[in-house]
Amino acid sequence: MENKKTNHLTLYIVLALVLGVCVGVILNTRYVQHENLVIASLERQLQDTRLQMHGIADTTGAVYKTLHKHISDLDCLKDNASADRDKKLEPFSLIADLFLRLIKMIIAPIVFTTLAVGVAKIGDSKAIGRIGARTLVWFSCGSFLSLLLGMGLVNFFQPGSAMHLPVPDVTSSSPLPVVSMTARDFLYHMFPTSIFDAMARNEILQVVVFALFFGFATASIGKRGIAVTRALDAISHVILKMTMIIMRFAPIAVFGAITVVIAKQGIGILQTYSLFIGEFYLGLFLLLGILLLVCYFIIGRRVRSLLSHIRQPTLLAFSTNSSEAAFPSLILQLERFGCHERIVSFVLPLGYSFNLAGSMMYMAFASLFLAQCYGMHLDMGTQFSMLMVLLLTSKGIAGVPRASLVIVAGTLATFKIPEAGLALLLGIDPIMDMGRTAANVVGNSIATVVVNKWEKP
Repeated sequence: MENKKTNHLTLYIVLALVLGVCVGVILNTRYVQHENLVIASLERQLQDTRLQMHGIADTTGAVYKTLHKHISDLDCLKDNASADRDKKLEPFSLIADLFLRLIKMIIAPIVFTTLAVGVAKIGDSKAIGRIGARTLVWFSCGSFLSLLLGMGLVNFFQPGSAMHLPVPDVTSSSPLPVVSMTARDFLYHMFPTSIFDAMARNEILQVVVFALFFGFATASIGKRGIAVTRALDAISHVILKMTMIIMRFAPIAVFGAITVVIAKQGIGILQTYSLFIGEFYLGLFLLLGILLLVCYFIIGRRVRSLLSHIRQPTLLAFSTNSSEAAFPSLILQLERFGCHERIVSFVLPLGYSFNLAGSMMYMAFASLFLAQCYGMHLDMGTQFSMLMVLLLTSKGIAGVPRASLVIVAGTLATFKIPEAGLALLLGIDPIMDMGRTAANVVGNSIATVVVNKWEKP
């Protein structure tokens, strides 16, 4: 009975996805066509004006100041046009945003309760250490594979050189905040000053750290911790029941999210960036193919059953651009597949902070792509240094809006690549985010299944 409901929900999500694309195309060509044309025209004017400014040596002269003011005026007009378009599309974005808010409402509690219960049920500190070590080894190998494959593909295909895109002026400011995380910053970010503050801000990495300590402490007090474990276990099941109720609205959210993306970007952007998008998605398929092949050697033909179980959460993540939306249902599906509850509760929350395979490939791909766009040659030593920086700075970014682009901005600044180039990626980021988010979900599912097999040979 439960499988029929799951299959029906998957079908409804697919239908909502197709309907959203159709409605989005209609809105793009009719309802918000004027705003889209105005925004495109203003972007061209901004590009031309910045090129004129770049050719002026005297930055104190009247001509330079006039052009600078003109850019400010154009930016203001563009913001107004974007606001008008957003207002027209608000009914569609609202239903998607409300669904994601409902999901985010339960993410921190479910991560805390499931992980704390998982650690408490494992009990033995040696077992916790063994499972944790195996999990982190798999995460590290998967992350490095993602970065290395992304670097190899972008060097092989050279999309930045082949596409001949007009690049933004190097003197332009970055369209996103620049984040450059050191080892010290990362360690500070890991440990919360208040668990309530971490939960309120959905800082998943901090919630994970607190849950690990809480679960281990609960197990260490023996019989007195059993009542706490039972209470948290009951709470986690209540939250999972809430998830099943919320998931009924998933097709509506998918429809709204896809409609807005297509209405804003249109199908035409796929043609302009077809080379970059196609090569990146090819990279994702190769990455997941390698991970699934390794998984096949570990669990055998059950790989097909795994793909069947995680189909719905993956599709949901792809459609909504949110791996958080898929997290609660992914827990249920992995347990139904046969993974032990304590393994799922331990590995999956950690994966959302430490095992972002799709996002890491995109960060390597995007960083080197922008370097190619600006004609910058980076030797292999520099590229490997970039991979190491991304390997560090990518941890704990799951709850940050447009996290991958924000991390890319910091990496560009570190390696003196013009941050203004990020403007080339902003338009297609929602399309790229679909693929990398779905890949994150599949990657974490594989990691959970592999660790579960290692623990139950």
